Amino acid sequence: MDAITVIGLIAALFTTVSLLPQLIKVWKTKSTKDISTSMFALFGGGVLLWFIYGLLVNDFPIIIANSLAFVQAVIILVFKLKFK
Repeated sequence: MDAITVIGLIAALFTTVSLLPQLIKVWKTKSTKDISTSMFALFGGGVLLWFIYGLLVNDFPIIIANSLAFVQAVIILVFKLKFK
């Protein structure tokens, strides 16, 4: 594995893990009142497009990071609807 891929994987780890505290907080508190629906919808759309881009250029860090970020964003949006 080359240095560029390692940097990409570390960046992927950081950006993917960044959503976990929000997801855990929503899960525990069952509260989403302070979460912006439009922000998470736009974010979800963006990471979905990054995922597709990663597939098209066959870039493993982009594929992994954005697929996991997309799943987390969707879960948060589902909680937003459920706990309304």
